[in-house]
Amino acid sequence: MKHLSIIVPTLNEAERIEHTLSALQELRFHGAEVIVVDGGSRDDTVALAVPWVDRLLHSPCGRANQMNAGAAAAEGEVLLFLHADTLLPSRADRLILAALTKSGQVWGRFDVHIAGRPGMLRLIAHMMNWRSRLTGIATGDQAMFVRRDVFAEIGGVPEQPLMEDIELSVLLKRISPPLCLRSTVVTSGRRWETRGIWRTILLMWLLRLAYFLGVPPEVLARCYR
Repeated sequence: MKHLSIIVPTLNEAERIEHTLSALQELRFHGAEVIVVDGGSRDDTVALAVPWVDRLLHSPCGRANQMNAGAAAAEGEVLLFLHADTLLPSRADRLILAALTKSGQVWGRFDVHIAGRPGMLRLIAHMMNWRSRLTGIATGDQAMFVRRDVFAEIGGVPEQPLMEDIELSVLLKRISPPLCLRSTVVTSGRRWETRGIWRTILLMWLLRLAYFLGVPPEVLARCYR
């Protein structure tokens, strides 16, 4: 059995998928499994990913659907969900397995650094990490990981079109608080730079507030797009 399965949901990520997957090859050498789950890319994502992975799967579009499909096929004792524009720290497998063993906790995430020119991105990352420690809620940008048996126990990721990372965190918090590893993953700042930093911050705050007030994820997903 593998010790770690890294599951990467993709959709039209040809521009960066090779960079992300090539960075995972050291972990594959040390026994980790890499699974890409494509949600119907219309570019060259699938062809570019094939040489770098142990499995290439297809599933209905939607990050929750893709995460669950990857988890169902995974052989690792621990599952790690990685965005296609995010890089893990060196020997992330050791960091995860050692922390889980020492703490007795069953899930966690990394701190995040947002790559990009605007200095504001550093503050955004700092606030994301601080908020996560305070609330016990992780985001997909922070490369969430969980023991596979616990993931099965909670029934996987709630299949909703937005805020699936929040719902997954809520389910896992009922079992244990998260491990908040200070080693950082590096994620792309493209979302903030493309849409505008302040506009994106305001949008995400409003979406989260609406979600906690009970607005259905389907409605929020349309607003997000």
